[in-house]
Amino acid sequence: MKYSEISHFSHPQHKLRFDYSEFPFKCDGCKEVGIGSRYKCSICDFDLHMHCAIPSPSIFHPFYTKCSFQFLGKPPGDIPRYCNACEKDVSGFVYHCKSCGFDLHPCCAKLPMVLDDGEVKLYLYKKVSSPCHRCGRKGRSWSYRSTCKKYNLHVACVREMLVESWHEIYVGRSKGRTLETSIPSLKNTLQTAHKRRSKGKVRKCCEMGAFAVQIVISALLGDPTALIAGIIGALISRA
Repeated sequence: MKYSEISHFSHPQHKLRFDYSEFPFKCDGCKEVGIGSRYKCSICDFDLHMHCAIPSPSIFHPFYTKCSFQFLGKPPGDIPRYCNACEKDVSGFVYHCKSCGFDLHPCCAKLPMVLDDGEVKLYLYKKVSSPCHRCGRKGRSWSYRSTCKKYNLHVACVREMLVESWHEIYVGRSKGRTLETSIPSLKNTLQTAHKRRSKGKVRKCCEMGAFAVQIVISALLGDPTALIAGIIGALISRA
């Protein structure tokens, strides 16, 4: 549900207004990267993902049928915690299951079970036995896999791409660069070997794999919209 203006416990000084940004931002709630739809305080430059601004008090997830995840404003306890979906540290807002000890970033908790941009349809799995299209390893974190089973992407790997690129993204934003130049090229992202394929088939395979990457990135950024996916897709096509 979208409201034009909200009050939020994490920023009681001012109201937050709905905004749409084509520039990457850092969410002040979960501390993760975002883009697109957000709630923003223009006075304090305070930003929240949609999922962080209007969270569900509690959620259930099909991967953890015995768990009840409660929304918390900070990680529980004093020990470091990590997200069970993407394996990245939890340092802000989190969905936590008290009985099992599992944690999910708000955006990871709300990842769609199916992503479909018209070119590639991807299904979310807790674990996949086939190797990741980027790192070449099996297992690990949650994964998106295409219907044809040719493209498998660890959520952790895509999250790492964003973390590795955050400095360049943020510096690009501060210098007023456009989105097309502030998000780094995704060249060399797809590392699956294609030694036995013709050049044309390799190119087509990588192009389709790139579509898969772009829509997973969009979902992890908290706004899997056609606009964002299209912009990132244009970058990949030039890589």
